[in-house]
Amino acid sequence: MANIQLTECEIGNLFNKILPFIKRRKIQSFLLYILFIFYFSIPSFNIPLLKYNHQRVSSLMEQRAIEHDLIFYPRESWVSINDVNPNLLKAILSLEDDAFFYHKGIDWKQLNTSLKENKRRGRIIRGGSTITMQLAKNLYLTTERSVFRKAKEMLITFRLEKEISKKAILENYVNIIEWGNGIFGIKEASEKYFNLQPSKLTLNDCARLAAVIPSPLEHNPTSNSRYVLRRAGIALARLNNVILFPNQKDEKN
Repeated sequence: MANIQLTECEIGNLFNKILPFIKRRKIQSFLLYILFIFYFSIPSFNIPLLKYNHQRVSSLMEQRAIEHDLIFYPRESWVSINDVNPNLLKAILSLEDDAFFYHKGIDWKQLNTSLKENKRRGRIIRGGSTITMQLAKNLYLTTERSVFRKAKEMLITFRLEKEISKKAILENYVNIIEWGNGIFGIKEASEKYFNLQPSKLTLNDCARLAAVIPSPLEHNPTSNSRYVLRRAGIALARLNNVILFPNQKDEKN
C-alpha cells in the first residue's frame, strides 16, 4: 500500500479550514483541546489488562515511596476475590458505595447529595467517590486535589467500567487500596492487623477494616477509637442490605 503523505500545501489548506472554526468558537475549541489532552493522558491500554495482571505498583504506592524518601517501596500482595471473606466486601460496599452494582462508575445521586452537604457545612465532610473512582485514583493518580485531576479520575472511571467487569473492579480495589503506613491490599492488611488470611477474617474484623478506608493513615482497625467503633457499627447494621454480584454475568467473569 502506498504511503499517504500530506504535502506542505495540504497541511496549510487543512489549517486554513480549521482556523475559522477556532476563531468563531473559542470556548468549544478550548474544551475540545482539553478533552483531547485528557483522553491521551489516561492509561487506556493498561485498563483492559487489569482483569489478568495481578502484580503492579500503583501511583499511590509510588507517591508514598517518594514521601518516605524511597526508604521503602510498598507493593501489593495479591489474593483472589474468591479467597476474601464476603463479609468484608459487603462491609466495604455498605460504607463506601452501596450502589456499586447499579451505577456505571459515578453515583450521581450521592455525588449531588455530597456537594449540597459540603456546601451547607462550608467544608468537605462527605465524599462522593465510588469504588471505581477510588480505584482510578489509587492506580493512576495521586492524592492531589485539583479540578484537572478530578476530570482525569472521572474519565478513567468511565473506561474502567467499560473495559472490565464489576468483579474485576472490586477485586483490584481490595488488593490495591491503602490500609495503613506502607500497607496495601487486603492480604497484607489482614495479616498485619489480625494475623489471619483474608478468608478467615471474622465479621468484626471485616467491619473494622472497612471502617478505616477513608483515612487509613489516621486510624487503626484494631483500635477502639470512637471513629472506628462508630463506622464499624454502621457497617454491621447495613450488612444484610448488601447483595454481592446481583448480576450473574459479573459473578462469572
